[in-house]
Amino acid sequence: MSQSEAGRATREPPIWKGRITFVMAAAGSAVGLGNIWKFPYIVGENGGGAFVLVYLACILLFGVPLLMAEIGLGRATRANAFSAFKQLSARSKASSQWKWVGGLGIVTSYLILSFYIVVAGWCLYYFVVTVSGDFTQSGQTLTQADTGARFDGVLASPVLLIVASTTFLLTVFLIVASGIKNGIEKSVNWMMPSLMVMLVLLAIYSAQNGMFMKAFDFLFSPDFSKLTLESVLIAVGHSFFTLSLASGSMVTYGAYMNDSASIGKTALAVAGIDTMVALTAGLAIFPLIFAHGLEPTSGPGLMFISLPLIFEQMPFGQIFGAAFFFLMFIAALTSGVSLMEPTVAWLEQQFSMKRLSAAFLTTVSLCAMSLLSAFSFNIWDAKWLFGMSFFDGLDFLTANVFMTIVALATALFCGYCLKPEQLQQMFGHQSRIIPVFTFSMRFVAPAFVGLMVYAAF
Repeated sequence: MSQSEAGRATREPPIWKGRITFVMAAAGSAVGLGNIWKFPYIVGENGGGAFVLVYLACILLFGVPLLMAEIGLGRATRANAFSAFKQLSARSKASSQWKWVGGLGIVTSYLILSFYIVVAGWCLYYFVVTVSGDFTQSGQTLTQADTGARFDGVLASPVLLIVASTTFLLTVFLIVASGIKNGIEKSVNWMMPSLMVMLVLLAIYSAQNGMFMKAFDFLFSPDFSKLTLESVLIAVGHSFFTLSLASGSMVTYGAYMNDSASIGKTALAVAGIDTMVALTAGLAIFPLIFAHGLEPTSGPGLMFISLPLIFEQMPFGQIFGAAFFFLMFIAALTSGVSLMEPTVAWLEQQFSMKRLSAAFLTTVSLCAMSLLSAFSFNIWDAKWLFGMSFFDGLDFLTANVFMTIVALATALFCGYCLKPEQLQQMFGHQSRIIPVFTFSMRFVAPAFVGLMVYAAF
């Protein structure tokens, strides 16, 4: 063993202060922009409460076991995703090529963050213009055409996109560069509770000023006539993506988890918080959407076109709108931190870099990489993959190809390569769940990944 390798081997990673802190960090990773707008409207489109039941079944059968696997891989090795697979494959005398599963996970999180920061920049911009009263004090009645033109103007301005996304990225850098204890841990301990409190307050305000019962029925009333095979496939896909799986994030966060903490209970808590945030977001948004006669299934247009129009018309709209877009910024920030951490941890452990240097190098390269996504909305209209722009193509490649490969490989690795004693080390006193976990990794998870591939292509 070389001197640098010895230094890496003896360097112990920090440990989360407690189980609640880890839950907050992991839930922050899982809770992102998709929870605020995507999950509520796909619930309404696909059978309301009937879809929620299918989604929860997918979470329990597929999402939680795979989340347990990733957390366990990290905790058993105290290493980044690449090194975790490398170490465990060596211990189990499996092929050394399994290390590239962790490597692909790190690459995936890096690429996702490179375009995610552009979307986060939109949220930051809309927070600023809402706080300034640009929508609510315009002196004229806005129309959907006006707010649509504003959003198109944001996309058409490369300078605006660069400034907004770089500001967001620098915020992520400051948190990650400060370390686990002083950066990520402290930030999630105030960001996640703040996010949930704001969301509940917004839902209460929305219930008082909108059509709450119609929104409640939209989200929770079972309509099994809308529950089709496509609905099931959507539930499978969202249960996977919403938990921040197959991106190296949960393996990396798991490396900082206390040995005495229950992986099973922690995974269930993370899944529960993630689902609760998504449904509460629906109760905060849709009463207002219905009250103003707008379409609730318009995706990004809902956030950046329809909602600003509502804020302009409603009482205290400036305050409500500012709180909403700040909420979106916090949700993006917690996910951004978890997406940067796998690359930083890998640079730290693989090359014995100091955290500040690793975070700086990652941030600079991400800033350059994000230009390709930002420019794809304006000055670079080339079609890159499957006839899509660079932004859309990168989204498709990471979500439907890379993450699918990592998820399937992780399940097969845990189900077929890891030996009983390694699983015992992963789960400790929870050894009773090992047979169920192994069955899930060998048969259930691959079946769900197969459904995801079918849905994607």
